[in-house]
Amino acid sequence: MVATPIGNLDDFSARAIRVLSEATVIAAEDTRRTRTLLNHFGIRAQRLLSLHDHNESQRVNGLIEEMRNGSDVALVSDAGTPLISDPGYRLVRAARDQSIDVLTIPGPSAVTSALSISGLATDRFTFEGFLPSRRSARRASLESLVGETRTMVFFESAKRVADSVSDLCEIFGEQREAALCREMTKRFESILRGDLKEIARYLAAQTEGIKGEIVLVVSGSSEMTGPAIVNEALLLDLLGKALPPRQASEIAARITGGRKNDLYQRLLSLQAGKNKSST
Repeated sequence: MVATPIGNLDDFSARAIRVLSEATVIAAEDTRRTRTLLNHFGIRAQRLLSLHDHNESQRVNGLIEEMRNGSDVALVSDAGTPLISDPGYRLVRAARDQSIDVLTIPGPSAVTSALSISGLATDRFTFEGFLPSRRSARRASLESLVGETRTMVFFESAKRVADSVSDLCEIFGEQREAALCREMTKRFESILRGDLKEIARYLAAQTEGIKGEIVLVVSGSSEMTGPAIVNEALLLDLLGKALPPRQASEIAARITGGRKNDLYQRLLSLQAGKNKSST
């Protein structure tokens, strides 16, 4: 697992360069971006192939067979440490199951980089990845995190960050501390620290919109709260109106702690009952 720069190419380690130079196969999330990186450092890949969300399950068996025959496979994502909101889990899992050694070539990570400069507590944190794009699902996900006492790290797209911060203000409270980290290690790197209200005002004032890669770090709740009582039927109904049944049941399972397949079947039953009553 080879970490690649999240922006500044000077962050690429000598060990990473050596490993990619020696690897039999480099499996890359986007071969075009990886080829640009390889060319910059004069690395001549023996073989470069794609491994992304849409083909990983088809690639795994072949790569495992190559490793069993003595090949060294290096996995890279577009930027940062592989598997952090990037493909590769199936490959690592399969290698582990085959008792194949999996080594890490550590390096840049947007998660730990944002935490280290946020000014928020770092002793305990939770990485939440990308929030759902649809507002109802995003708000439901945030509602489940209201009582989270650990610092939270989110990835967000530039086009949705203002809406997400607005939802955070409403659900978490405007006074919750946060840090908006944009374009880390790149030329136009910036960080805004303050409460959610200040960050929301900043985003609203950007008349041309905000651009770049964004990591949002939000402080945890200062008060311990018990588990929220969730109306499962209502939650499924709301999510089912905004999302396909599979995605709706996955989010509901995350919020309630229930079994995804059970919630999926319940959602189908609820929707069938509604359709029947309307005819």
